[in-house]
Amino acid sequence: MGISFSLLLIAVGAILRFAVSADASGIDLQTVGVILMIVGAIGAVLSLIFWASWGGFHRSVVNTTTTAAPASGYTNVQPGSVTRTVDETRTQY
Repeated sequence: MGISFSLLLIAVGAILRFAVSADASGIDLQTVGVILMIVGAIGAVLSLIFWASWGGFHRSVVNTTTTAAPASGYTNVQPGSVTRTVDETRTQY
C-alpha cells in the first residue's frame, strides 16, 4: 500500500464518516468510514517508515576547490586547476 492509496482511503473514510447521512440496512456507513481512516493512517505511517529505510531520504555533499594562478617562481601548480571531491553521505531520519 503506497502513500497515495493511504491518502485515498483516508479521504473516502472521511467522506463516509462526516458527509454521508444515508442509512443502509445491515451496515453502519459511519463505522466503515472510521475503519477506512484508521487503515489509511496506518498504511501512511508504514509507507513513510519503509520509504525512509529504503533510502528515501539522503543527502549529497559536493566540495569544489579552485586553485588560483601561482605566484611567479612556482611552476608545479597549473593555473586554474580544479579539484573536485564528491562525498556522498546517507542520512536517515
